[in-house]
Amino acid sequence: MSENTPINPVSNGAGEANAQLSLQKVYIKDASFEVPGAPQIFQEQGQPQVQLNLSQQVGTLSDNVYEVVLTVTVTCKLAEKTAYLAEVQQAGVFGMSGFDPANREAVLATYCPNVLFPYARQIVSDLIQNGGFPPFLLQPINFESLYAEQMRRRADGTQPNA
Repeated sequence: MSENTPINPVSNGAGEANAQLSLQKVYIKDASFEVPGAPQIFQEQGQPQVQLNLSQQVGTLSDNVYEVVLTVTVTCKLAEKTAYLAEVQQAGVFGMSGFDPANREAVLATYCPNVLFPYARQIVSDLIQNGGFPPFLLQPINFESLYAEQMRRRADGTQPNA
């Protein structure tokens, strides 16, 4: 079943509202959960150390149609042993038209991951809890701030163009 949810038009800066954005599909591209030390890891005591890695990729499917893949990886260690590793690639297909290149890049890097993140958060939480571990709530991510930092680094020359 395909979703096609048009988003409110965005002004192009000249006062005309001709930019269109639509969410066509949301899906899990890949998901994995590993408990390498099971069942012994469930007997370990100590404070868990959780590490979160987040990345995103944008691919062009056709004219004005893009796939955005948000990858969330959560690694939990207990006493230097990996308790679990959860990874989810949450993807979406977005239709876009009427955006200039800079605004298109900004929307793909901020708005689209914001749409995908709640889906990824729920899957990660379910994987961890179903794996026998206490519930894990992934905190919200400010994709606008991450994008602004990426643009600042690009302008400073400390990060190559993506």
